[in-house]
Amino acid sequence: SHRHDSFEAGNPMIIDGKTTAQEIQKELKEEVDRLQNDHGVLPGLAVILVGQRVDSATYVRMKKKTAAAIGLHSIDVDLPEAVTQLQLLEEVDRLNKDPAVHGILVQLPLPSHIDEAAILKAIAVEKDADGFSALNIGNLCLRGGDPPLAVPCTPAGCIELLQRYDVEISGKDCVVLGRSNIVGMPVAALLQSCNGTVTVCHSRTSNIEEKVRQADIIIAAIGKTEFVKGSWIKPGAVIIDVGINDKPDSTRKRGYRLVGDVDYEECSRVASAITPVPGGVGPMTIVMLMKNTINLARHSIGLSRMPLRNAIHRNLSHRDFVSLNQPHTKEG
Repeated sequence: SHRHDSFEAGNPMIIDGKTTAQEIQKELKEEVDRLQNDHGVLPGLAVILVGQRVDSATYVRMKKKTAAAIGLHSIDVDLPEAVTQLQLLEEVDRLNKDPAVHGILVQLPLPSHIDEAAILKAIAVEKDADGFSALNIGNLCLRGGDPPLAVPCTPAGCIELLQRYDVEISGKDCVVLGRSNIVGMPVAALLQSCNGTVTVCHSRTSNIEEKVRQADIIIAAIGKTEFVKGSWIKPGAVIIDVGINDKPDSTRKRGYRLVGDVDYEECSRVASAITPVPGGVGPMTIVMLMKNTINLARHSIGLSRMPLRNAIHRNLSHRDFVSLNQPHTKEG
């Protein structure tokens, strides 16, 4: 088990998203095999990619690779940059009606001539692999009632990392940098459901540095290269860096390297635990997408989901859920 309590300054625990994602990938492969063997269902994920954005194409390639590794059926829909909104809506409608598709993902951002909200709204809620529909977000934020059918992938990955590295969220001061629909807003809701006390900072926050200094847990998703400095960090804080930015680097063949929203070198001298970029949140986002797709496949045949958290909002990772639900354990 990983502990970050007994940290020494300058020697933080590295929260390894790559290795953790590989562990989860193994668990998900077992679940895919079980669904096929016991229920004759092969979970299917459709990914719609519009245009030629390099970053989007990279994400989609990684998603396909992971889907293949866990035995998911994956359907690729590549559309030209100039596709009309109507054509894109027709594509979504076709996938909504296809019984082999359990999850639909539209790779964002879309070209500027397409209304993103209208496209996302067209995805059937039962197939919302990204967990972005108003119904899923609403159920995520409400206490009690129905759980969401899918939880946004990057926020779910952040929480899963905190849980698997035994980082206590309950009662802690959590600062979320960024209020996007994709990361900031849902991760704030998840942290609160894990009994964290949450502050959300954004471009209009006046004293962001002061706010960050209060934090026991920082989730940085603001899209600014190395924005958070070491002097902002409370000694012993835990940092989850969602950012992925290009930084010019003449020593690299590509001429740049990837860095987060946090100045890693400075912050790792003060934090008790920190995610690297790359190899932190990124790989987790992709396995959480696979987990959502498997949950939607389970839902389609009337099985309950593999929860990120259990009904009374206590932490329950996928790992615990799987071990609680092994058929060979004794009744009792």
